[in-house]
Amino acid sequence: MSEILLTQTLSERAVIALTGPEAKSFLQGLVTNDVTKVAPDHPAYAALLTPQGKILFDFLVFASDDGLFLDCRKSVREALIKRLSMYKLRAQVEISPRDDLAVVLEGAADPRHPGLPPRGIAAITGTPADEAYLARRLELGIPEGDDFGSGALFALDAGFDELHGVAFDKGCYIGQELTARMKHRGTDRKRLLLATALEGALSQNTPVTSGDMALGDIISVYGAKGFALIRLDRLAEAKEPLVAAGLAVILTKQDWLV
Repeated sequence: MSEILLTQTLSERAVIALTGPEAKSFLQGLVTNDVTKVAPDHPAYAALLTPQGKILFDFLVFASDDGLFLDCRKSVREALIKRLSMYKLRAQVEISPRDDLAVVLEGAADPRHPGLPPRGIAAITGTPADEAYLARRLELGIPEGDDFGSGALFALDAGFDELHGVAFDKGCYIGQELTARMKHRGTDRKRLLLATALEGALSQNTPVTSGDMALGDIISVYGAKGFALIRLDRLAEAKEPLVAAGLAVILTKQDWLV
């Protein structure tokens, strides 16, 4: 398993600060997880969904002295700030980028999986550990960010329940009705599985097939590995070799998935 040294940073992540007396209540009404339980040693994983229950942004939520910090992909930070600002209205909360802070691989346990390194927010410039962190994610088969697309996947299809990113006992949030319905009716038949090409590199947005049967599509790629959104019922019926864009592939159901 790849080694990750403490105090290293994730240079592809960025920090947003939510400050003010209504910072927690503001975010609580928007995202999938219960942010009222966020504490200095207890971050939360959450997503902002479309009204139809599909993932727009995923992030980790940390406590700060005067509100909350969001640990998000640097490439989408401005879009996330813009989206959050749409819902601000008269709420007493300020939403601002914090370029003086970094996401570091030390601090609290990552709430998604015990195999991920600890994580925190600090005023530090360190050695980037993005490649080692990605290797660890792929070893565990944990999707995030680009692996979901934007507005393409339902939260439960993406494994948010198993990654402790949804609180089903909290109040309403954007996309809550459909997410709860999928959970209670058991209508989520798809999952993001780890895909590995036996030779060559995977291609994004290509179908995975077994003979004439379509199982799903490759969503994101990292060379020979990637994530594929797969119909589990069809995977159980598949008997022929699995193929994506002419390449033989192996689909692995992560051990943390139900």
